[in-house]
Amino acid sequence: MALVEARQLTKVFRRPEKDPGLRGAVKHLFVRRFTDKVAVDHVDLSIEAGEAVAYVGPNGAGKSTTVKLLSGILVATSGEVRIDGLSPQQDRVKLAHKIGVLFGQRTQLWWDLPVSESLAVLRDIYGIDHGTYRQRMARFEDVLELGEVLPVLGRKLSLGQRMRADLAAALLHAPPVVYLDEPTIGLDLAVKDRVREFFRTVRDEGTTVMLTSHDLGDIEGFCRRLVIIDEGRIIFDGDLQAVKDTFARERILNLETETAVPLDKLREALPGAEIEAGETPLQYAVRFDRFAMTAGQAVTALAPLTNLVDFHVDEPSIEDVIRRVYSGELQLDAAA
Repeated sequence: MALVEARQLTKVFRRPEKDPGLRGAVKHLFVRRFTDKVAVDHVDLSIEAGEAVAYVGPNGAGKSTTVKLLSGILVATSGEVRIDGLSPQQDRVKLAHKIGVLFGQRTQLWWDLPVSESLAVLRDIYGIDHGTYRQRMARFEDVLELGEVLPVLGRKLSLGQRMRADLAAALLHAPPVVYLDEPTIGLDLAVKDRVREFFRTVRDEGTTVMLTSHDLGDIEGFCRRLVIIDEGRIIFDGDLQAVKDTFARERILNLETETAVPLDKLREALPGAEIEAGETPLQYAVRFDRFAMTAGQAVTALAPLTNLVDFHVDEPSIEDVIRRVYSGELQLDAAA
């Protein structure tokens, strides 16, 4: 049985329709009009223990709403959610010990308490013994550099400082399931790299992670499965590498040659490839379809023309694929 399971999960928000100003407010008291906004539309999602799943989509697609439904913050309009067999509504207390949640735009710190006291309150809420608490805090200090923020009031933290403290708060009780919604927002590059490495360690230890992020650097190298949601519906659910292999077919072979070679000679040797001059007269960029030829075949075809001093192949990132999905260039099959 999957650790996280949603079946036909749906959330509809009712929005009041009223005219502007005092007249519109008074009129709405007597003539009440509403429109329905479907934020999550019959979503089926199953996540096995130990999986790291990237849950991505454009703004307003339903990512954060899904996380709130899975964690019990919102009640579904219809459908069912089970986390390790527990219902987010009926088993709230039990479930709270099994999940950790981080929202990049929200905090679980007490604004008028120092960070150290907020974490101590969470320690007591979750019943963590003092020895285990010290070990986990030492680990967070290594990765998140919490020492400088522990004495600071929650309301006086910068965005980056708050994100680091909230990460510690979400993972303090070592939950088996973690939802991370934009977890690296506001972090500088050095801290971001350490946090990503920490995520990989948590994943390798068996924690189930659902990650939503617009920073696709958070996803590559961490998640093996990609779920794309758009307008409340899942449009793709499959292997991350398979998406790149299937939809990101183009490769770029960057060459440096010993002597200059006319572009028409290169194009004659590699029919079907797009070849452009590089930054110097001895550099070239060869764009080719990985299903039409391999990089090895391209190098072999070019070798008789000149000696190759250096070459390397650029592969597309998952960011390129997802950007094309968002723009409507690619239509992914949800059943893939």
